[in-house]
Amino acid sequence: MTDTFRGLMALIGLALDAVGVLIVGLGGALAILHAAARRQAPLSDRYRLLRANLGRAILLGLEFLIAGDIIRSVVVDPTLLNVAVLGLIVLIRTFLSMTLQLEVEGRWPWQRTPNHPPD
Repeated sequence: MTDTFRGLMALIGLALDAVGVLIVGLGGALAILHAAARRQAPLSDRYRLLRANLGRAILLGLEFLIAGDIIRSVVVDPTLLNVAVLGLIVLIRTFLSMTLQLEVEGRWPWQRTPNHPPD
């Protein structure tokens, strides 16, 4: 029973990784097509649009990749080394996510948007 569960969790982790990679790849392709379709817009506007859309695709893909890493490292093979490696991976990907969000939205994740009043 335990081996079956671990095998299933390993497959789910790999599936999440595959979804993350697909999101980044397809999101990148769609970002390029969307920017290219704006032929009347100035080149600088198309470049900003491309960066914003590509950044969003990478952010979403990173979330799936982190989820896959968590499942495989904690559920499938929960050794101290794997958990430490997972912590490092999550730390690096979290840093990447935060800096990408700053690039895309012009604010840190913990900053409120100007049009939303405080709770």
